[in-house]
Amino acid sequence: MSDEDDLPLVRISVVEKGRRARSGWTQCEIGTNLVFSAEPLASYFFAEWEPVIFDALLLAAAVEFCDKTQRRPALGWGRDIALNLPVHNPAHWRSKAVHDSLHDALELLTGDRWQVTFVNRKKDAPSPQQGLFNLPTEALGVVPFSDGLDSRAVGALLAKEHGNKIVRVRLGPKTSDRPKDGHGRKEPFTAVPYKVRPSERRFVESSARSRGFKFAVLSGLAAYLAKANKVFVPESGQGALGPALVTVGQAYEDFRNHPRFTKKMSAFLKALLGRDIAFEFPRLWYTKGETLAAYAALNSRSSEWRITRSCWQDNRQVSVGGHRRQCGICAACMLRRMSLHAAGLDESNDIYIWENLAAADFADGAAQGFTKITRAQRHYAIAGALHLDHLASLRRAPHFDQSLDFHAFQLAEVIGLPEKEIRSKIDRLLLQHEREWTEFMASLGPKSFIAGWVGWTQ
Repeated sequence: MSDEDDLPLVRISVVEKGRRARSGWTQCEIGTNLVFSAEPLASYFFAEWEPVIFDALLLAAAVEFCDKTQRRPALGWGRDIALNLPVHNPAHWRSKAVHDSLHDALELLTGDRWQVTFVNRKKDAPSPQQGLFNLPTEALGVVPFSDGLDSRAVGALLAKEHGNKIVRVRLGPKTSDRPKDGHGRKEPFTAVPYKVRPSERRFVESSARSRGFKFAVLSGLAAYLAKANKVFVPESGQGALGPALVTVGQAYEDFRNHPRFTKKMSAFLKALLGRDIAFEFPRLWYTKGETLAAYAALNSRSSEWRITRSCWQDNRQVSVGGHRRQCGICAACMLRRMSLHAAGLDESNDIYIWENLAAADFADGAAQGFTKITRAQRHYAIAGALHLDHLASLRRAPHFDQSLDFHAFQLAEVIGLPEKEIRSKIDRLLLQHEREWTEFMASLGPKSFIAGWVGWTQ
């Protein structure tokens, strides 16, 4: 982009039921496009109704709607996003501390230019019926929990260290794994309490950078409601730092699980709620493989990790014989397979569409009977392999020294450790990733289609 004023413009007006957006603005109606679910919403208001919490949830939903509505430009990255949002106390939301910290967090995360305007609600949002929920009286912190390997492993490691002082916050749609206590009381924060649906225009953007805001808001609000002052981010080093260290094409750095972004979210939550809530990364300096090995050591007979899912693709893209699988070749699936290999955990290849990564040809690696091989899938696979390979080569690339020094400088500012110590930790993380990637590639052999893509030889 040669001129910031040339950014694609999207104007979204969130309106209450039955009201209309003014001309020139895309309408986003509460109850139609931003739909709140009664039971999950009640699990966020187990003690008392706080309108500011509802408004924050509405904001997270509206940000997701904005992010998906306007396609990013083919050349460049950013967009100019204007959002009007009705809230219960607009004066508080318009305060300099709340306004500035919100925009700082959104703009770092998404790479877009935001202008969020808060207007007064015409009617108060209806408060959900309060139920009986089980919440620790002395919660230390919350941990976001999904179907993924990291949240399963880190959740278990934290529970081992802190017992029942850790509160789980469900960030996925499935609630069947949420237990009840002996008195029949359910746990709070059982699911994301809203769904986001498109307007008359379908959603066209899939880069999903706003997911970081959604997850930070949900986990931050849960910490506030549980009277805890910590959010434990379960991401390991490759997932937290890797996307910012190795960018893809013209894409803006990915800070969705990065300490720079969560530091800004802490500032926003402090301004909004008046509470210090810190985001901590207990596995930041470890690879996913090391985290899985530590998890497996807790109980070598446990097979809970087998029911986790890393792939983001939906059923239409990754089904064989009507049964959903993981694709096995996107960046998330490749990191999963490499990390399980590093941790010495065996997994059946038939949970993936691409069962055989050692095949000489991309198509030959897919499961028999899978015929929906697309150019997009091949591109995802190449991007995933190159990302892991480039991350493995960073430590040995002299021209990346200055970049790594700069990342260490930025991390030192937000983490509070000496810059030299941060750089040493980054180097150790990259060295371990390089070892795990080399061993994984060796297990596939020099004739695999992945070896051909990354130019790997034994």
